[in-house]
Amino acid sequence: MVSVDEYAQRKGRIYGTVLVDVETRRPIDLLPDREADTLAAWLAERPGIESVCRDRAPFFAEGATRSAPQAIQIADRWHLWHNLGEAAEKCVYRHRGCIRPAPAPSDEPQEEAEPAASSPWPTGHRFAERTRAKHATVHALLTPGHSKRSVARQLGMTLNAILRFSRATTPEELFTGQWQSRATKLDASKPYLDQRWQEGCTNAWKLWEEIKEQGYPHGYGNVRNYVSRILRGKPQPVGPRPPSARAVKRWILTHPDALPEDDRLHLKAALANCPDLATLAEHVRSFAHMLTNLQGDQLPEWIESATATTGLPSLRRFAQHLVRDLDCPLTAKLVGPKSLTCAD
Repeated sequence: MVSVDEYAQRKGRIYGTVLVDVETRRPIDLLPDREADTLAAWLAERPGIESVCRDRAPFFAEGATRSAPQAIQIADRWHLWHNLGEAAEKCVYRHRGCIRPAPAPSDEPQEEAEPAASSPWPTGHRFAERTRAKHATVHALLTPGHSKRSVARQLGMTLNAILRFSRATTPEELFTGQWQSRATKLDASKPYLDQRWQEGCTNAWKLWEEIKEQGYPHGYGNVRNYVSRILRGKPQPVGPRPPSARAVKRWILTHPDALPEDDRLHLKAALANCPDLATLAEHVRSFAHMLTNLQGDQLPEWIESATATTGLPSLRRFAQHLVRDLDCPLTAKLVGPKSLTCAD
């Protein structure tokens, strides 16, 4: 039996194909790309191969079908589980707003979060901080009785600027400018980013991945700049933060008996607040039961059930893509028991 998988020569850009002897678990050969023609040519030179345990990529399936029709194609269980985990994490991201922290013990007092600043430029914004500092300095000099011209000379500012600062009772009155209302590429996503920031997510890359999943077509730089220039100055709520999507995904993919008590309580709270995530957990565990017991005959029924879900599009896409692998038996040849962490 030969295993077919991809490897990265340059991650994200150049990939090749690695072929491994399943019995010895040693590499047999490296192919320079992951094209169906290349794999087909390699298999054509070795007609004695009886089974191909492969990645779920369509080009590997095509190459094996073309040049080794006698070989049984086996869907690699590790890749099936890994792909399901990726789909589950996207589903959790989609329902991130439903996730709440587990209730704290009643004997622990809860601190209330401070109200957010009403200024259009929150604390930490460079324009806001500079304006506030100048406003405070100007009024500190005018209060003892210095003239406006004297203050202008001391601060190196024009008289008109001093007049504007002296007339403003608060620095927020000076927060004006054409660029303030200028449309940006992030405008449609800013409410979501602000909400996620308040929920405790401060990772700019993760925020970018979330809005990209929602259809944001632009790059990471805009999100990074918005986080560093605007969101860094916004206060965050005091108290327990909701668990991350990755943590919830890990809890769902872990066998319930293997979950620590704290994680079990957090997962119970997350699923109680979102029926869609509860449905996701049921599908994941039933899939894990099939993998653990090698019950490939139940896969069509699972696909039909998962495809019928309405609030879990990533799970539905995963199920639809499995249709092309229906002829491949599930196997545990390539992975040990520790590779699967969830079972019914």
